[in-house]
Amino acid sequence: MIDELAEHREVIAVDLPGFGETPPLTGEVSIATLTDSVVDFIHEQGLDGVATVGQSMGGRMVLELARRGVGGDTVALDPGGFWSDREVAVFGATLRPSIVLVRALRSRLPSLLGSPVGRTVLLAQLSARPWSLSRETCLPDVAGLADAPSTGAALDALTKGPKQQGALAGTVPGRVTIGWGRRDLVTLPKQAARATELFPDAVLHWFERCGHFPQWDAPHEATRLILDSTH
Repeated sequence: MIDELAEHREVIAVDLPGFGETPPLTGEVSIATLTDSVVDFIHEQGLDGVATVGQSMGGRMVLELARRGVGGDTVALDPGGFWSDREVAVFGATLRPSIVLVRALRSRLPSLLGSPVGRTVLLAQLSARPWSLSRETCLPDVAGLADAPSTGAALDALTKGPKQQGALAGTVPGRVTIGWGRRDLVTLPKQAARATELFPDAVLHWFERCGHFPQWDAPHEATRLILDSTH
């Protein structure tokens, strides 16, 4: 999806601290401190007013940027932070064992994700049609979660930290668009109502037949949504 976006816009893909090539934070890992690191990056690079896009935890973080008045237009795909207490407990109880399993199977991920059966077993919680994905589509994301030293700390921040705060109407710096998969089993579709209540300026877009990863299940639609919702 990034390649398709880059045909139309300049795209800066940020590694959060403890993910990809970026060292972990030296202090507390929380949604607030991870977002602080993105704010610092935006200011240091002279990117004030830049459009921001994120998915899952990243979706929550770009909404937090908008709440703080940082950036420009915002697109949040299946953002976290809008669970009920029971929903977040189920999320943590189901995703933590999945991460442990993926790490245990790290050396076998290329072959497992090369099989429709393997993708269905490993990715059923994340995709509405895991068997139809290619290995090249999902392997970087899954391997990245397995390899990142801050995956566990980030999961704790999502499940044990405060829920996402909202922004009063007229206080965000640009347009806010929230995209949600109708078949999301991680951030459940009913949470979209809470998100739009807390961000009343937001426009909600539904991805039909889509799970937690629109960039997997509906990449062209997700690209078009981002292009149409930002400038």
